[in-house]
Amino acid sequence: MFKKIALGISGGVDSAVAALLLKRGGFHIEGVFMRNWDSNYEAGFCSDEKDFEDATFVCRKLDIPLHRVYFIKEYWNEVFTVLLEEYETGLTPNPDILCNRYIKFDSFFEHCRNNLGVDAIATGHYANTSFGPFLERYSDDEGVRLLQPADKHKDQTFFLSQVKQFSLRRCMFPIANLLKSQVREIAKTEGLLNVANKKDSTGICFIGKKRFQDFIEEYIDTRYGHFIDIDTGQIVGEHGGLHKWTVGQRCCLANWKDAYFIFKKDLITNNIYVVAGTKHPAIWNDLCFTRKPHWINQEPNELSQGGVLSCSFRFQHTKPLVPCKIVNNSEGLTILLDTKLRAITEGQFGVFYKNGECLGSAKITDVCRNVTY
Repeated sequence: MFKKIALGISGGVDSAVAALLLKRGGFHIEGVFMRNWDSNYEAGFCSDEKDFEDATFVCRKLDIPLHRVYFIKEYWNEVFTVLLEEYETGLTPNPDILCNRYIKFDSFFEHCRNNLGVDAIATGHYANTSFGPFLERYSDDEGVRLLQPADKHKDQTFFLSQVKQFSLRRCMFPIANLLKSQVREIAKTEGLLNVANKKDSTGICFIGKKRFQDFIEEYIDTRYGHFIDIDTGQIVGEHGGLHKWTVGQRCCLANWKDAYFIFKKDLITNNIYVVAGTKHPAIWNDLCFTRKPHWINQEPNELSQGGVLSCSFRFQHTKPLVPCKIVNNSEGLTILLDTKLRAITEGQFGVFYKNGECLGSAKITDVCRNVTY
């Protein structure tokens, strides 16, 4: 049923091995390298020339055609502009989740369907679906569910938690059942040596080696304010903009006995409230609220029937899952965690899991902080 596949190939080992497995499976593959950031603009950074060389090597080795496509305008409008707007309003956005929703599983998906005539797309993400890594269990009669992969340490379903059902139904994740160590070993065995030991990309892709604070000030004006200790009310320092800081982050302030960490940003006064010590109880919370959620398949029965959903929660992809209880409210969701977490942050996504399935996610709008300052 699915024979012609467009593979998003990044120049990394994961997409390279995904290409190899598709080739072994007898699929006709069209490699597609995406460029989403204008690397000629001096304020940004993009390593895509080296990545494109590596992607070209892989495709030549595997005898796969490689296309280069540009989604710079789409990325700017759908991801980067949103990122700037949210930083300016005191939030901490997640560009990777937005990129997957609007670029890789929307613009890229539509481009491949309309211009390459493919039956489905594939990526090197560590994720799986109820249809299987190669859509071998595809069904026209049921929705697709997003499942965690074999390698829980590399699990990337967090970043796919806003992907639409329409594109996920026709997406393959060939390395779903492999550990990262196995992926690297396959690459070595098959002679894909230029990517076999290549480091994984981390951080926001277009910032590169720049400090985030140096990068963001190219786009948002500096507006000075005070750091204020919530316990004493004392001014303990000065900052150059709310957008440069996020909840839980350490702010290196001189001449103070204890290290200070961001507690809350005040848009009205432009002050940032801080706490002394990373274990200060004010930055540990178990109650938060979100916007309307995006459910991958459908709203869980418990919520659609006005009840309580018991599941697991994370707002940082590297952190352990925490049991929680969720109910609908007029604005979105109310989430009560079984265990307090450090630095739950407005603007981040709360992502929900149950029995190995990523149910979906919702953007956090407010965190209940029982502190008077």
